Amino acid sequence: MRLFIGIFLPEETLDYLYEVQNKLKKSLPAKITWVTKKVLHINLKFIGEVNESNLSLIKERLNKIKFKPFKVKLDKIGVFPNENYIRVIWIGFKQERRIIELQQKIDAELLDLFPKDQRFSAHLTFGRVKFIKDKEEFRKNIKLEIKDKEIQVNEFCLVKSELSKDGPKYEILERFKLM
Repeated sequence: MRLFIGIFLPEETLDYLYEVQNKLKKSLPAKITWVTKKVLHINLKFIGEVNESNLSLIKERLNKIKFKPFKVKLDKIGVFPNENYIRVIWIGFKQERRIIELQQKIDAELLDLFPKDQRFSAHLTFGRVKFIKDKEEFRKNIKLEIKDKEIQVNEFCLVKSELSKDGPKYEILERFKLM
């Protein structure tokens, strides 16, 4: 099974991000696969393919994590890997330090099980760029102002992800409360 650890956003934030997405759809001269509202999340760790026999050990390790609930705010729109070669549109966060600290605790608990790719950037993947018709116009229009909506983070989730032609399907296997 294919797994990741993530933070899901409140409905009010998802509604706002959907509005932002719709504005960008109209103004960006590009072919973009947008992340649908129902699967938008902050990815703390992509684990990948895991044998089901390891699931209880992963849950046991994640249950050891002690972390207090926290708040973050939406910040700005950015692109990966850079403005000359754009492949991903993302939304960043103010107070991202708390997201990074939580992610580091998760990494520390799972390091011996999943040692690869320890790089992390606190962001929300918003869209995947397939083709840009006009780079200058794209760069100008991507600079959309984002409201600094506050998000209360009370939990993180272990999620099973199944890829399909209709996009990914997520199933939350376990929620880990912050306290």
